[in-house]
Amino acid sequence: MKVLVTGSGGFLGSRIVGQLLARRYDVRGFGRSPQPENAARGVEVVQGDLGDAYAVDEAVKGCEAVFHVAAKAGVWGDEKSYVTANVTGARHILAACQEHGVERLVYTSTPSVVFSGEAFEGANESLPLNPHNELSPYARTKAIAEGELLAAHGKSGVRICALRPHLIWGVGDPHLVPRVVAKAKTGRMRIVGGGGNRVDLTHVDNAAAAHLLALDALNHGVAG
Repeated sequence: MKVLVTGSGGFLGSRIVGQLLARRYDVRGFGRSPQPENAARGVEVVQGDLGDAYAVDEAVKGCEAVFHVAAKAGVWGDEKSYVTANVTGARHILAACQEHGVERLVYTSTPSVVFSGEAFEGANESLPLNPHNELSPYARTKAIAEGELLAAHGKSGVRICALRPHLIWGVGDPHLVPRVVAKAKTGRMRIVGGGGNRVDLTHVDNAAAAHLLALDALNHGVAG
């Protein structure tokens, strides 16, 4: 099976690539950087931007499944850049899948798409998406993209599954743990509430494995 992974040079994307290679899948990576480390392990690397419909179309062409991992993340930034990367990019991926008969699409979302200002415990996918989220343009645009993709599930032959891993960490983590440690070392760590709050964390290898399991479910027509 030939599989496309967008954001294949990133923390999660590269782990998904590794697990796909372990299954002996034929992997194509898509991103803005040349990704020499992926090329060295046999990945076909295609450089391009999610906002470029032609580049996305060329990357999807010839693949049988797509992992759409790439996104513009972060709390701050220009709204337009988030829309281009996260909403327009998702639309380009979907259109290319429909054009080229790709039947399986696994989308990497975020728990932020259902954020309402309230704490959640034991919540599940029944929570409504919040495309008007005031948390950040990242949360808003990811909610819009997820809503559009899931609405397209089963249409034009494309089966779609969205996953929402939270606070991904592990060896090679470029953001979460290093920042927490740096804050702690400087004595600037902020404790919210009484210090007993619980927050879900996801190990990067578990997040990657969940993506492959989602693909397996789509292969058997049991996910959506």
